[in-house]
Amino acid sequence: MEPPSPLPDSHRSLVTEALEALGVTRWVLSLHDPSFPGLPGEDLGRGSPYSEGAARFLAFARDLGFTGIQLGPQGQTSAHNPSPYDGTLFSRNTLNVALAPLTDPRGPWGALLSPDTLARLVSGMPERGGPAARYHHACRSQAQALQEAWDTFRRERARADAPASIASLARRFAAFREEHRAWLEPDALFDVLGAQKHTPDDWRDWADSLDGRLFAPRPGEEARAEARIRELLTLEAEAVEQYAFRQLLVAEQHGVLRERAAGWGLKLYGDLQIGFSPRDAWTRQGLFLRAYFMGAPPSRTNPEGQPWNYPVLDPEQYLTPDGGTPGPVLRFMEARLGKMLSEYDGLRIDHPHGLVCPWVYRAGASDPLRSVQGGARLFSSPDLPDHPELSRYALVAPEQLDRSQPRHGDGWVKWLTPEQVRRYALVFDTVVRAARERGRAREDVLCEVLSTLPFELSQVMARDGLGRFRVTQKADLNNPADVYRSENVAPEDWVMVGNHDTKSLWRLVSEWQWKHALRAQADYLAQRLHPEAEGREAFARQLAHDPGLLAQAKFADLFASRARSVMVFFADLLGMPETYNAPGTIDARNWSLRIPQDWAHQYGQRLRAGAALNLPQVLALALRAGGAEARIRHADLLARLDRAASHLRGGA
Repeated sequence: MEPPSPLPDSHRSLVTEALEALGVTRWVLSLHDPSFPGLPGEDLGRGSPYSEGAARFLAFARDLGFTGIQLGPQGQTSAHNPSPYDGTLFSRNTLNVALAPLTDPRGPWGALLSPDTLARLVSGMPERGGPAARYHHACRSQAQALQEAWDTFRRERARADAPASIASLARRFAAFREEHRAWLEPDALFDVLGAQKHTPDDWRDWADSLDGRLFAPRPGEEARAEARIRELLTLEAEAVEQYAFRQLLVAEQHGVLRERAAGWGLKLYGDLQIGFSPRDAWTRQGLFLRAYFMGAPPSRTNPEGQPWNYPVLDPEQYLTPDGGTPGPVLRFMEARLGKMLSEYDGLRIDHPHGLVCPWVYRAGASDPLRSVQGGARLFSSPDLPDHPELSRYALVAPEQLDRSQPRHGDGWVKWLTPEQVRRYALVFDTVVRAARERGRAREDVLCEVLSTLPFELSQVMARDGLGRFRVTQKADLNNPADVYRSENVAPEDWVMVGNHDTKSLWRLVSEWQWKHALRAQADYLAQRLHPEAEGREAFARQLAHDPGLLAQAKFADLFASRARSVMVFFADLLGMPETYNAPGTIDARNWSLRIPQDWAHQYGQRLRAGAALNLPQVLALALRAGGAEARIRHADLLARLDRAASHLRGGA
């Protein structure tokens, strides 16, 4: 039975009307796979967007008026590293396979899994041990369940009187393997070789062997490598087939989700992560530079930088030698984009500077952090004495640099010609062109530009009319020109209070209260939301003395900005104070925060306490920020929003 909604039936139409009045065309919920809620009989300790618990939560998101869901990267993670940003680029994460549908003989997959097996695995979830224990249980249990599903499929497929559901599944499986052979077989062989060499998810110990470079052989090794691949595909045929079968299951369940979301008017946004998993680094190592890694440069929010250890795509392979057609790198990007855009309605580009002007540092350094701090921009370093190798890739001349700036500074490059902008944009243009060719709107390409917006990237984005992210919790209230202040938001930008790498707003409000910083926030928000001088001071005092109201005002500030696109992270929506990911830290709690099974009850309680997003209240505050004329024009809408907000707070 679906849990009772904390929202009245008319809520969605009311929100839609208010968003239209505010000029907001995209209202998107950000939520990664592990965080989806489950139901008691299906939960192994990690969320899945394809479970029944997820379906109920997404129905709530629909009722809340959302127009889209921003998912995180959905690639396969490893048992020791749950970060989605280190997951695979083509293979989907089989931890997302919802197991309950595999027990239904009337479903599209037939009864591949015994209900008793599912019940046993669910009951075995550890009560202690924290997020690491739950994640490891989910990995082990999911592997057991999918093994049983595979064994059942093989057994039933071999029968002369195979059930119709199995026969249909077998036909779909054969078509899936043929369509996706180019990435399925290499990805499967990575697992095969890892098992043979007892190094799952890590190929460094055998990197110098022929197996370590099967898909990037040295000159003269091509025939041996091809023979070895054929040998492995023959000897390990069952393992390769089973890998593909698991990918079929998760791909088909994603298709079901997309159909359901489309029926609800929800767009699904994918995440074009900038990094590569070990699997992808192995299968595509021929595309990368040998001497450099990509990382995050020092920035305002991360002064030390971050050594990501991600491979760097080789600029000399962007195009063919004659420069006239896409080379191996751009063909790889086209294949990746083709798959993603067949699975999502839009894309979030993770750290787009990595596609335009990546920050690189020497690979193999004994101190990676120090190395990344002394790094440079791949295409903007024509004459650096500590990185002479980069001069061959430079797209700018020395006189185009501002030497008074640090080399990671946004203003390191002073000016560019249109031809130079075009050359910086070669990889980025592949993304934008692929999206447009498949009918995606410009606003459905999201550029996650945070503290780092180098001049080179700004020129590329401006050419395509793309906005950046504005994370308002990071705003410097003492600097009117700060990029995170809502009054500096452009219509094409995406605005949000926080994201998956920031503290929850509710945690921040508590910290502001403890640090006696509420008044500064209140004064700023009063300026933004109370245009008339008369009464503004009283409003500011009210905000300063009511942390819950101040949080609602912080949300209202988003909708009162010029942005047409507003995003909210699930923890901010639901009033959850926990942090999903603390960047630059290794902590089992990262990537583990989940929506609880009783989320509807908890959300209702928090609404009544003023400790969760009260959307009608927020939208009313934003509309009133338009001044007396707006209040008169939208008087009826404001009255209805006020009644809805009061209802959610438990009023009459």
